[in-house]
Amino acid sequence: MFTAGRGRLGALAAVAVGATVALAGCSSGDPLDSGSGGGDESSETIVVGSQDYYSNEIIAEIYAQALEANGVTVERDLRIGQREVYIPEIEDGAIDLFPEYTGNLLQYYVPDTESKTSDDVYAELADALPEGVSVLEQSSATDQDSYNVTKAFSDENGVTSLADLAGVSTPITLGGNSELESRPYGPEGLKSVYGVDVAFTPIEDSGGPLTLKALVDDQVQMVNIYSADPNIAANDLVTLEDPDGLFLASNVVPVVSEKITDEMAEVINTVSAALTPQELVALNALSVNEQQSAEQIAEDWLAEQDLF
Repeated sequence: MFTAGRGRLGALAAVAVGATVALAGCSSGDPLDSGSGGGDESSETIVVGSQDYYSNEIIAEIYAQALEANGVTVERDLRIGQREVYIPEIEDGAIDLFPEYTGNLLQYYVPDTESKTSDDVYAELADALPEGVSVLEQSSATDQDSYNVTKAFSDENGVTSLADLAGVSTPITLGGNSELESRPYGPEGLKSVYGVDVAFTPIEDSGGPLTLKALVDDQVQMVNIYSADPNIAANDLVTLEDPDGLFLASNVVPVVSEKITDEMAEVINTVSAALTPQELVALNALSVNEQQSAEQIAEDWLAEQDLF
C-alpha cells in the first residue's frame, strides 16, 4: 500500500475553492479539511485499479497520487486485465476507482446502443451502470480503438477510411487482442457497417510491438491501436477515418464506487479537466519511448500541472 507524502506530491495542498470542477452539492472550502463535515471519510482506504495497459495504468496512478496528496489512503490493484476480468470486481465493490473509456464501457453494458457523440454516450453510460457504480466527469482526453494501416497499404489501395476498404481486392486480415473478434466494432461490425469482410489474427499486446511488427511485416494488413498511442505517428501509420461511426466516442472517465466521497470526486474531476488529448499522448510517449514508470510519469505530471 502507498500512502501520502511521496516526493514532490507531499507539497500539494488540499483542493481550494474554485480550483476544482465541483459536483453539484459539494461542500465549499477545503474538501478534506477536518472542519468541512467530512468526518473520518478520508481515512478509509480507496482501491484504485487499472487495465493491463500502460496508458490506463498511468491514468490510474495519477488518480491515486492526487488522492494521496489530499490525505486519502490508497491501495493499488493495477494491470488487472481486460474488461471481462475487472468489471465484476468493480460491481462487487472490490475496486473503488477505475479509469475507463465511455464508448467501450457503454457497449459492454448496451451492445446495441445507438449513441455516438461524446455527450450522448456519456449520458447513456451514466444510466446504464449497475447500482452502486457511477461515473464522475469525463475528460476531453480520448484513447479509443482505431484501425490503422501502413502508409504503403494506404497509398497502394487508395484507402484513407474504413469505407474505402470495400474496394480493396486483396484479402485483409485484422490484428488485435483476442477479445476484439467478438466486439461490436470487430469483424462483424466491419461487415455490417461497411460491408467489409476481414479475417482475424489475435495478437495479445494491445497494439504494442508485436502488433506493429505483424503490420509492418504484412502478416496482417490492419490493426487495432488505441488512438493516443505515440507509435501511430512514430511509425507513420494511417488511422482510417470512421465516417459511419463504427467506433463510439470514447473519453477517459473515472468509474467509482459509493466509497468515493464528494471531496474525493472534486480531486479526480480536477485531474480529468486537466488531462487533454495532447497531454495523454505526451504521457504515453514517456512510457513507450523513454521507458519511464507509471509512478514517475504521474508524479512529474501532477507537479507540472500544479493542480492542488
